[in-house]
Amino acid sequence: MEGGATVADKAEFKECLRLTWTQPYILQLVLSAGIGGLLFGYDTGVISGALLYIRDDFTAVEKSTVLRETIVSMAVAGAIVGAGFGGWMNDKFGRRLSILNADALFLAGAVIMAFAPSPAVIIVGRIFVGLGVGMASMTAPLYISEASPARIRGALVSTNGLLITGGQFMAYLINLAFTKVNGTWRWMLGIAGVPALLQFILMWMLPESPRWLYRENRKEEAAAILRKIYPADEVEQEIEAMRRSIEEEIQLEGSIGEQGLVGKLRKALGSKVVRRGLTAGVLAQVAQQFVGINTVMYYSPTIVQLAGFASNNTAMALSLITSGLNAIGSIVSMFFVDRAGRRRLMLISLVGIVVWLAVLGGTFLGAAHHAPPAAKQTCHAGNREFYTEGCPNNFGWLALVALGAYIVSYSPGMGTVPWIVNSEIYPLRFRGVCGGIAAVANWVSNLIVTQTFLSLTKALGTSATFFLFCAVSAFALVVIFFTVPETKGLQFEEVEKMLEQKDYKPWKRYRPDAPSKGHEIGMSIP
Repeated sequence: MEGGATVADKAEFKECLRLTWTQPYILQLVLSAGIGGLLFGYDTGVISGALLYIRDDFTAVEKSTVLRETIVSMAVAGAIVGAGFGGWMNDKFGRRLSILNADALFLAGAVIMAFAPSPAVIIVGRIFVGLGVGMASMTAPLYISEASPARIRGALVSTNGLLITGGQFMAYLINLAFTKVNGTWRWMLGIAGVPALLQFILMWMLPESPRWLYRENRKEEAAAILRKIYPADEVEQEIEAMRRSIEEEIQLEGSIGEQGLVGKLRKALGSKVVRRGLTAGVLAQVAQQFVGINTVMYYSPTIVQLAGFASNNTAMALSLITSGLNAIGSIVSMFFVDRAGRRRLMLISLVGIVVWLAVLGGTFLGAAHHAPPAAKQTCHAGNREFYTEGCPNNFGWLALVALGAYIVSYSPGMGTVPWIVNSEIYPLRFRGVCGGIAAVANWVSNLIVTQTFLSLTKALGTSATFFLFCAVSAFALVVIFFTVPETKGLQFEEVEKMLEQKDYKPWKRYRPDAPSKGHEIGMSIP
């Protein structure tokens, strides 16, 4: 986990499989904490399908684009608060208690939504769910990261991303399963409480993060957990490395004086290492949202209808394909994140995103220009509800191909890697508060995008909206290139040493065994 004499700079996925097979306790910790990612993904996926039926049940929702956006985005607003509060709770009470609180909030929100008599009560339930998702979204990767051996840490944190996309896929399956059942959307939203309850039970039986325990002077408990995680011949070395790392951090904290949230935040921002790490972490999280992915996941059935596949059932069935591609991309990330590196995956991902958003925008532009006026009148004439969001056209399948390719480009890189970077790039003494700041940035960006997407498509048109996301993604490519360093294979304390260099440049690779001036050797991208 920390320190170690040898750094495996090409950790392979088979090593992850081997170690989790010989040390199954690692897998138990990772999967239990990773259910937080499943909750995140399920909520993202389920609302996209449920919204079609909420719209059918409540006339106000059908008539108001803003109300539909609000139902979706209030969970994001709750997540902003949950992520911010979760950062403080992680440092004060530990990772495990934060996850338990997140589960309780999510379960409460699921129950409220299942029995909601009006759109206003649905919104209240969405806020509760958001609080839980926000807290879990930044805590689960942190817990997994601190309970993982460094050489397979990227692959194990990627399981959180896999479970996010798996949750989205599961949500679409459940949406389809309940389309013919009375109270469709109530079942879709209410069943989300099941994984939250399961995680609550599992986390109740699991220990706290060993690093957090050691910092709280519960050293024997921390050592006992490490003995379950590492092979016997590595345990003492890891305990010693963790001791040195944490004691150095405590010495550095000696002058802090203020231990409150505001004091800790002031001290964090006064550190060059933290500022550099926070710049990379926050910009990666903002870029993750501003490339438009959650508009695709929250509104994919609506986008499919805009492409001309108009019935609710058809739209959700086709959206299931996009969700499946997202899950496959997360598996690809698990194979390559410790081999290709975090930074390289993000940059390659962004190139694909720019290309396919341009194709998607061009496809919708072509469909709009080639749709005959009479067809448009037929689609939306009178009380016809079948084509509420789009008209049949010859460009529909091309739009779906571009949508699928966009997700394949996004998922292995920008979908997973920003969370991995944020679990690795901050000093332990500020990891909770910095992780909270980055998660809040992610959710604020998510809120901006989801609250404006449908309105943008109405005001600018669908094609112009995708071209706008394309331009933002191109800008994000430049920003990530100049601000995010490579953390592949580095121990936590080595990441800190990299960030404190006088000649630090994010686009050059850090060599921990090289002299100070030689730390930066070679470009870290192709």
